[in-house]
Amino acid sequence: MYNVVVVGASGAVGQEILKVLEERNFPVGELRLCATSRSAGKQMVFRGKVYTVQETSVDSFEGMDIALFAGGAASKEFGPAAVERGCVVIDNSSNFRLDPKVPLVVPEVNPEDVKWHQGIIANPNCSTIIMVIPLKAIKDVAGIKRVVVSTYQAVSGAGKEAIDELTAQTRAVLDGQDYPPKVFPYQIAFNLIPHIDVFQEMDYTKEEWKMVKETRKILHDDQLAITATTVRVPVYRSHSESINIETVEKLTARKAKEVLASFPGIVVLDDPARKEYPMPLFCSQRDEVFVGRIREDNSVERGLNLWVVADQLRKGAATNAVQIAELLIKYRCLRGGNR
Repeated sequence: MYNVVVVGASGAVGQEILKVLEERNFPVGELRLCATSRSAGKQMVFRGKVYTVQETSVDSFEGMDIALFAGGAASKEFGPAAVERGCVVIDNSSNFRLDPKVPLVVPEVNPEDVKWHQGIIANPNCSTIIMVIPLKAIKDVAGIKRVVVSTYQAVSGAGKEAIDELTAQTRAVLDGQDYPPKVFPYQIAFNLIPHIDVFQEMDYTKEEWKMVKETRKILHDDQLAITATTVRVPVYRSHSESINIETVEKLTARKAKEVLASFPGIVVLDDPARKEYPMPLFCSQRDEVFVGRIREDNSVERGLNLWVVADQLRKGAATNAVQIAELLIKYRCLRGGNR
């Protein structure tokens, strides 16, 4: 059994982490639930037992084996203290993802990278996780020359306040009333916003650069040509992505379907005659990455188009983090020894 502390337990990702730990029967010994002072005192249930959320402090990590950080600034503040106290930190924020000393891991793609951790392992951006799994499947058999991706990201990726804003704003618009945006820069109800996170170099957003830089790190390919456009859409849950891949070797659509269907963590849902393709409506609350609309690109000799959907709170965050924790046990690389 392993002692686990979840930091940010009361938030959307933290709650999903607890669900996944329970569903996957993770061998939890002592469990501590931590969050900000605002959430301290809240009660949560895990495996039928009631736990009280504590305010995160350096003492929260004493005697713990694994610290699962749900995101935000907490890992930057408390991550080093957790490592000093013998924890392995699995961090869902962007604080350490591009640090060359920190593994950035998707278990289906680069599981061996957990072995060289120095106390911290980073969970990639949700959109990156969703994309990099089918990319790895294709790369292994045909190589990849270039990737063009456009995302259609659910509001829950921006937190509970964003979900509430979509709900209230939709009602207001339908009732002919105004509802000024607070979370998003523009109205999200009945709208698309091609802007996620802050703008950076070349007028790409931080979210777009995450997908570029994190994908290269995970696939161990610093030269991979990749460009991204990230869009917020009025959907509650599950991100969708349109991915165009130019391969090194020719790969037919039929072969691509076979390759993708045999890759761990992927479900191919692709039957145009029956109108079967992935959609957030049917892919939420699932851990798999769903791939459909698999077509050869008619504009280049070696190209593929994919439509990919996955639950960004599950596989895009919580499930991936718990899978990393499982790898730590499998490879016997927890810091407290090979238990």
